[in-house]
Amino acid sequence: MLTTENTTDAPILQMAGISKSFPGVKALSDVSLELRAGHVTALIGENGAGKSTLVKILTGIYQPDEGSIRVDGKELALPTADAAQDAGITAIHQETVLFDELTVAENIYIGHQPRNRFGLIDWPAMHARAAAILHGIDAPIDTRVRLKDLSIAQRHLVAIARALSIDARIVIMDEPTAALSYKEVEELFLIIERLKTAGKAILFISHKFEEVWQICEYFAVFRDGRQVGAGRLDQVSHNDLVKLMVGRDVTQAFPKLPAQIGEVVLKVDGYCHPTEFDSVSFELRRGEILGLYGLVGAGRSEFCQALFGISRPSAGQLTLDGRPTAIASPSDAIDAGIVYVPEERGRHGAITAMPIVTNMSLPSLKVTSKRNFLRMAEEFALARKYAERLDLRAASLSQPVGTLSGGNQQKVVIGKWLATLPKVIILDEPTKGIDIGSKAAVHAFMSELAVEGLAVIMVSSEIPEILGMSDRVIVMREGRMAGAFEREGLTPEALVRAATGNREAAA
Repeated sequence: MLTTENTTDAPILQMAGISKSFPGVKALSDVSLELRAGHVTALIGENGAGKSTLVKILTGIYQPDEGSIRVDGKELALPTADAAQDAGITAIHQETVLFDELTVAENIYIGHQPRNRFGLIDWPAMHARAAAILHGIDAPIDTRVRLKDLSIAQRHLVAIARALSIDARIVIMDEPTAALSYKEVEELFLIIERLKTAGKAILFISHKFEEVWQICEYFAVFRDGRQVGAGRLDQVSHNDLVKLMVGRDVTQAFPKLPAQIGEVVLKVDGYCHPTEFDSVSFELRRGEILGLYGLVGAGRSEFCQALFGISRPSAGQLTLDGRPTAIASPSDAIDAGIVYVPEERGRHGAITAMPIVTNMSLPSLKVTSKRNFLRMAEEFALARKYAERLDLRAASLSQPVGTLSGGNQQKVVIGKWLATLPKVIILDEPTKGIDIGSKAAVHAFMSELAVEGLAVIMVSSEIPEILGMSDRVIVMREGRMAGAFEREGLTPEALVRAATGNREAAA
C-alpha cells in the first residue's frame, strides 16, 4: 500500500481496522482513515470501492463489524444518525437529502429546532439563526422559501448551512460539485476555505481529479473495499492515483470507435417551449454521437425531456425516419423509438427499491408478458442479456438497484432502454458521479452503440467528454442554440466562448 509522509498535526478523527460485510459481499476490509482539523482529505475510488459504506458508518447509518472510531482520541460508538450528529459529524450528499415541501429554515434546523420556554418551536429565532448562517456563507436565500423552489446549487448551500447549524466539526462532502456550474463550484470552494479556517475537518469525495488537487491536501484511495494508499497529495502524481484506484493504467478515457455515419434518423425543426428553450433545430444521423453542451441552466435537459414527451413544446416539428412524428408522452416516444437516460438516475431513471430484473424489464412488458400475465422466465432472460452486455456487477438480478454503485445503477438504466430496441438514445450526463474506470466503460459502450447504427444524443457539462466522444456539438445558452461545431478542430475555448456569449472567454 502506498503511504506518504503525514504531517505532525494530530487527526481529530481516526478510523482503524473497519470491516463491513453484507450477504455475499465484503464491502470493507480492514480500512483506515484519518481527518485533520483545518484540512481537506480526498476520498478516492471507483464506484463499488467502499466509499459510500464508509460514509454510512461515519454517519451512523451502518455499524462496522470490526474496527474502531475515535474522535479526539476517544473511542466512540455511532449506533444512529443522531449519535453521529451529536459527535459533530455531518454529510452533504451529491443528491441533497432534504425536504422539498419544507422551508429553507425548517430544512436547516430539522431535528434540532430552537425552542422557547414553553418547549414550542421558536420560529422567529429559527429564521433569524438560519439567515445568519446563510449570510455567513454568502448565500442570499430567503429562509421562508420552500426548498422545491430553489435551484440545485441553492439546495447545496442549504445543506452546507444545515451542517453549520449543528456546529459540525467533521463535514463529509459527497460529490458536492456534480450539478454545479463553474461559477458555483468556485463559490463552493470559497466556502470550503472558510470551513478550513474555522477548524473543520473535511472529507471530500469526488471523481474530478482537478477538483481534488485544487482543494485537498491529503488523500485516501479505496479499491475493492480496501485502502490501497493514503498520504499527502503533494507527494503523488495524477497517474499514481489512477493506478491506485483501478489497479491498472487507464490510457484511453474516451475510446471512440470509427462509426459509419448514415442517413438522417431524427430531424428537429423550430422546437420551442414557453419558458425553457426556443427555436432549436438540427438533424441527427444514424451512427452519430451528437454532443449537447452548455452551462447549468442552458436548457439542454429541458429540451431533451421535451423530445421524450415529459413536457410538450409550444411549437416545432419532429421528423423520425422521414415521417412527421408527434410526441405527447414518454410512451409515444418509446413507441417511436426514442429513449431517454436522465441525469438524476437515482430519482428519475430507476426504482431503486426494486430489483435489477424488474427495472430492466419495465419498459418491455409487452415482450415479457402474454395475455396480461408476466412471464418471469422471459423477464430474467431479457435482464440477463443486457446485464451481461453491459458487464453489470451485482450479486444477482434480484439485488435492489439502490444497493448498487453509481456506475452499475447507470448500467441498469441504460440497459432497460436498450432492451426496447430504440432508434435514438438520449444520454443526459451519462458519466455524472461515476469513477474514471466506469466512465471509460460507458464511453466505450456508447461508441459501440453508434457503430451498431444507433443515433446518440449526449448531454454533458464536461468539456473533455464532449470533445472526446462527439461527432458534432451543439452549444446551448439561455435556451437557444449558440453554436454548432464539427468534431475536427474543435477547441475548449470555442465551446466556452459559445456557452458564455463572451468572445473573449477562455482566449
